[in-house]
Amino acid sequence: MSHGRADVVVSGMGLVTPVGSSADEVMAAMCEGRSGLVRPDPEGPLAGSLEVAGFAPPIDPASVLPAPETRLVDRCVVLAMRAAADALADAGIEVGRDVDPYRIGVILSGTGGLATLESQVVLRTQRGRLGVSPYLLPAMLPNMSSARVAIRHGIRGYSSAIGTACAAGAQSVGEGLRLLRADEADVVVVGCGEAPLFPTLADTFGNARALARGWADDPTGASRPFDRRRNGLVLGEGAGVLVLERAEHADARGAAGYADLLGWGATNDAHHPTTPHPDGEGAAACMRQALRSAGIGPEDVGYVNAHGTGTRLGDLAEAVAIRKVFGGYAPPVSATKAVTGHLLGASGVVESAVSVLALRRGLLPPTHNLDDPDPACDLDHVRKGPRPAPGIRHVMSNSFGFGGHNISLVYGLPSTRLARRV
Repeated sequence: MSHGRADVVVSGMGLVTPVGSSADEVMAAMCEGRSGLVRPDPEGPLAGSLEVAGFAPPIDPASVLPAPETRLVDRCVVLAMRAAADALADAGIEVGRDVDPYRIGVILSGTGGLATLESQVVLRTQRGRLGVSPYLLPAMLPNMSSARVAIRHGIRGYSSAIGTACAAGAQSVGEGLRLLRADEADVVVVGCGEAPLFPTLADTFGNARALARGWADDPTGASRPFDRRRNGLVLGEGAGVLVLERAEHADARGAAGYADLLGWGATNDAHHPTTPHPDGEGAAACMRQALRSAGIGPEDVGYVNAHGTGTRLGDLAEAVAIRKVFGGYAPPVSATKAVTGHLLGASGVVESAVSVLALRRGLLPPTHNLDDPDPACDLDHVRKGPRPAPGIRHVMSNSFGFGGHNISLVYGLPSTRLARRV
């Protein structure tokens, strides 16, 4: 479906999550309800700050960086670099061989190396001025995931990072679509890596009463999007990266596509720094914008992957917005943060990958822990197991962030001559 514009295909994906680091692992966990949420080490640095968290697997920085530089980067960059390397390998792209270095861009976003900043503040307090590393800036700046991936892979085209909180990864995907449709690139590497599991960030979420509470003895039950018993989000770490490519370029090199990225929407609630507008109109406008961008109607959407953090106000506002957009037609909805936790900006990219895989497999993952749906969040919830969806053609993924940022992405079946086997 071109609508007079360049078709843009997802030709590669890389994932690093609390439930796995491959498409098969992640989808199996989603569909089986196998949670990645655990109690942090009671003797570790998060003791007293987090009851429950989602930890990504350990990654040796030397696997993505030259050995002398491994101490110069934050874990969020290591996660993003691992996912980016996997995504480019999955797409079969080597810069300079498969794409002109100046015709490939990179947009990898996130909050940056705040854990590194925290550790350096401690060292400065203990040792004074000379305790601060001269490498602090390149370790903590939020553009360093993009910069490091560009350096490692020789990407010389457009490079940027976006700071729209939990919407940042999804907005990176949308901005990649904009670049490709403007013919400013043939390929764009988009995504986000986040490593928020350190005491100060955990404490600010906790003191704001945003974290799920009372689940220390049952960590897998802590994240409960749309459930009557939900009482907060669960922090997780991870990365998601997609390779977006003009379908014409993918065809020329004989590459297969997972799905087309058909359209996106971006709005702002203009309401409050941290709380969504209860009328859901900003999110609803975003979803409508994404549908117009994709050239489809609400009735064409076969699945919505909700932002669904498990907070009282957030889930309710999103449910209101979905009902406004889809009216009497109710597409199936699920929220996969129930098993991964909230990966902040990386969530939207991981959830985009899940949406694409659900589209291609015709199998919708459920919302784990949705035992007693909140009547105020009345939707066609996928729960109690995956739902077959034969013939599905379009899916939507929603991401919302502090500051009122709303992003919706719409994917459809691939337009490349070859379709990726999933």
